[in-house]
Amino acid sequence: MQSRRIFRGRVAAVLAAVVATFTAGAGLTAVDATATTASTTTTAAPAAAGCSVSYSVTSQWPGGFNADVAVTNLGAPIDGWQLVWTWPSGQRTTQAWNATITTSGTRATAKNVGYNARIGTNAKVSFGFGGTWTGSNLVPTSFELNGVLCTGSGSSDAMATVAAMQPGWNLGNTLDSTGSDETSWGNPRVTEALLDQIKAQGFKSIRIPVTWSQHLGTAPSYPIEAAYLTRVQEVVGWALARDLYVMINLHHDSWQWINTMPTDHDGVLARYNAIWTQLAEAFKTSGPKLTLESVNEPQFANSSGQAQEVQLLNELNTSFRDIVRRSGGNNATRLLVLPTLHTSSDQVLLDALATSIQGYNDPNLIATVHYYGYWPFSVNVAGGTHFDATAQKDLTDSFDRVHTTFVARGIPVILGEYGLLGFDRHTGTIQQGEKLKFFELFGHYARAKQLTTMLWDNGQHLGRTSFQWSDPELIAQIKSSWTTRSGTASTDQVFSAKSTAITAKTITLNLNGTSFTALRHGSTDLTRGTDYTIQGDQLTLTAALLTRLSGSREYGTNATLSARFSAGVPWRINLITYDAPVLSNAAGTTSAFAIPTSFRGDLLATMEAKYDDGTNAGPHDWTPYKEFDRAFAPNYTTGVTTLTPDFFTAVRDNARVTLTFHYWSGTKVTYYVTKSGTTVTGTTA
Repeated sequence: MQSRRIFRGRVAAVLAAVVATFTAGAGLTAVDATATTASTTTTAAPAAAGCSVSYSVTSQWPGGFNADVAVTNLGAPIDGWQLVWTWPSGQRTTQAWNATITTSGTRATAKNVGYNARIGTNAKVSFGFGGTWTGSNLVPTSFELNGVLCTGSGSSDAMATVAAMQPGWNLGNTLDSTGSDETSWGNPRVTEALLDQIKAQGFKSIRIPVTWSQHLGTAPSYPIEAAYLTRVQEVVGWALARDLYVMINLHHDSWQWINTMPTDHDGVLARYNAIWTQLAEAFKTSGPKLTLESVNEPQFANSSGQAQEVQLLNELNTSFRDIVRRSGGNNATRLLVLPTLHTSSDQVLLDALATSIQGYNDPNLIATVHYYGYWPFSVNVAGGTHFDATAQKDLTDSFDRVHTTFVARGIPVILGEYGLLGFDRHTGTIQQGEKLKFFELFGHYARAKQLTTMLWDNGQHLGRTSFQWSDPELIAQIKSSWTTRSGTASTDQVFSAKSTAITAKTITLNLNGTSFTALRHGSTDLTRGTDYTIQGDQLTLTAALLTRLSGSREYGTNATLSARFSAGVPWRINLITYDAPVLSNAAGTTSAFAIPTSFRGDLLATMEAKYDDGTNAGPHDWTPYKEFDRAFAPNYTTGVTTLTPDFFTAVRDNARVTLTFHYWSGTKVTYYVTKSGTTVTGTTA
């Protein structure tokens, strides 16, 4: 992410035969699951290490199934084994034979029994089990035998390794800070305790962005500051010791100096090559779970156009690959990550990188792009308040293009960063329910298209010392999406006007392949037919229920319900009492202007700004709808709606602006502001 202090902005394919979905009544299929050879420590695994796994569902019925598993050891003989896999859709084992199986979360571990502990080279051991399933019975996509990923051969398989990296997390705004120290952007120094937490949270990989420009000596050798390199090696070593896959890169260097390559070609290339020569030497003995990324979000200034920029990126990627491969050691076969221009999923840029990768004839390369959503939705501008069909299509089209261009051709893909750009300010820029629907579909479709994902976190998600998630509901949705779908709904807000009698309210459920099971208030299941009705995907809350739970009808959320589904996390529904917000006259300046607002239980969705002649006012004058937080922001605690200096900078002097505030209840309120120099006056309609 090209961030300063605050950022602005595959499960990967194993083999095609592994991906088989079982639903009630589906045919029974045997599949061969393969993954990559890798060591569980920071030293390389024995050269002969390898294994293959055949997993077959031998019988299946609604809610249950039996499966057989055959493990072939392609490496040196072993005495005592355990096979580990992750359930992709929440299955559980109920009994086992010829092995002991335990499950922790979604992770299953099968261990030998006394008589089958030894597996010679090219020998096979088999076991079976009975299990349960709900919603779907997806086949596990990778297996580890004594910590070694099973590829079906003794050689590395990049697709399987990238699958094993799912899910991933970014250590953002830390070693990538452009100051003199990793704390210069406000995050604390990285600790082993933090990495313990990342492991405990279920992440399998960690991307460690690193900015080097402040820690380089002068030309021609550009020596990296020894203490800084040692510190990066320390953090990488801590992560590898915890059996995490690790990715390091050149991060903000991309916009600090690499972007000048069109006008300083030789100078940029010399510095770039010097850095990677040093890094290749420093990390060539690190274990195979370390991956190297050529550059973050590559971009170029003052170029002749996109064609030149694509050519320059290809030159950087080629030089990077050649330097690392020539350095020897584990770098000879290490997985290397190559980005598209801007890490964009535009088809022309995907095609350019695919052509480069195919030309290298190197099986250990990974493509990477980033995804932060459909821009109007991602930052809440131009009326992009909902995760609507347009925003959904932007996501599915992007992932379809990436899958078709790379994964379908055997090139693994990592979504090296994902999130929403509105998180730049705080996670409330996008309304909670709409945000959760984005992450639910994101996780599902990434799995469907076999993309490994790495959450961008600059400290706004997981507290670096508290180890608490700032939005527990969000991370619960993200974690659930790693393995299954969740039901959602058209809204998580049900408004009842205090000024009128309560009536029944209907919302549309998005079942997403699940089935509705219950509606709950606290720990109490509500009564179907009395408290609510279900007809297809329509959930109707009765007037009697709403009246009972609204109590004295104070403004705001009176009660919270949870819709439960056969899989995934529940969907929260807030029952809200409101009346139309009341705004008051105000005076202030362009640097400090706030409209007194009695929100009366309602919540602000967006704001329109227009001049009297009907043209758009304020920033982004191609749309009347201004950007949430950037141009305006509600404060429900203090009871004001702030218009920002950025908004007034783009407003004409002495020209009245009509503001239309849109609230989530559907209410609209009109207000007028006029700027005269630095003075601002505001009046009600």
